[in-house]
Amino acid sequence: MDFICYLNEGWAPLIRPAEATRAWMTKTAEGFAYRCLPLNIANAHGWEILCPDDVVAYWTGGSDVADVVVRSGRTVRVPAVSLFGQGVLSFHIEALFRTPPGWDLWITGSPNRPKPGIAALSGVVETDWSPYTFTMNWKFTRRNHWVRFEKHEPICFVFPVRRGALDRMEPKFVPLAENPDLLAQFEAWSRSRSAFQATMTDGQPRPPTDKWQKRYFRGLTMNGEEAAPDHRTKLRLKPFAAGRPGGAQEAVEIDETRMAGLLVATARALHGEPDATALGQALEGAGVPPAQSARIAAATIAAIGKAV
Repeated sequence: MDFICYLNEGWAPLIRPAEATRAWMTKTAEGFAYRCLPLNIANAHGWEILCPDDVVAYWTGGSDVADVVVRSGRTVRVPAVSLFGQGVLSFHIEALFRTPPGWDLWITGSPNRPKPGIAALSGVVETDWSPYTFTMNWKFTRRNHWVRFEKHEPICFVFPVRRGALDRMEPKFVPLAENPDLLAQFEAWSRSRSAFQATMTDGQPRPPTDKWQKRYFRGLTMNGEEAAPDHRTKLRLKPFAAGRPGGAQEAVEIDETRMAGLLVATARALHGEPDATALGQALEGAGVPPAQSARIAAATIAAIGKAV
């Protein structure tokens, strides 16, 4: 899928795949923070737009536009300005993004990168049709305090999201006991976690690799089985490069449950017993992403097993 950044004359935004590292995480003992895979994935879950020059800003505490003072080494094309008042600092983003049909753009600050005295605001833009640029806005949280954005410091973080996906969710509270396998794994994990934490307080020296449990990081269940074929421990996003738009892109929406039901019905009609590998290969050949093909195929085989 194309994720396009259109450039008008004179625009030269500094955009890179987001880095997984954070200065505060690197400073933790033995890089302890990097053992948290959800942090690592969130850190790199998009593209960062960098500040083109040093910017310092100050908020007097008032709500007027003039109550935010901005200084920069530039006299023209100043990266940040006060546009809205309310203690908000706004960065001009010299880019017009275009996402595939049905995809929005989540706009925010870099995850897990706190900045004293100011906080990133977030927004979602329908970039599959919008002809408008946007500003990246930061809200002061401390009055009478200078804030500095260094040259090439991330000021904005973007990633596409599927429009309407949340609306189709059916949130439900379900007793854990209704899923015996999940309950058994949860209880096994709880016992393992308590035992591990007790061991860590015994004062015995241990190598760094023995100071944390790695099942989630490795994508393993409590049974030691691979939990998901598309489990990942890092993201490998591509950088923006010169190019041209591809052909027309259609929004493809796949409901995995309905697809599984359709395949069950097909199998029954054919009086066959398809195996997961063959089903997965057929789905993949039809254009379904490999990981999703594997999940649908597995769900189909499970559904067939319950139906017969």
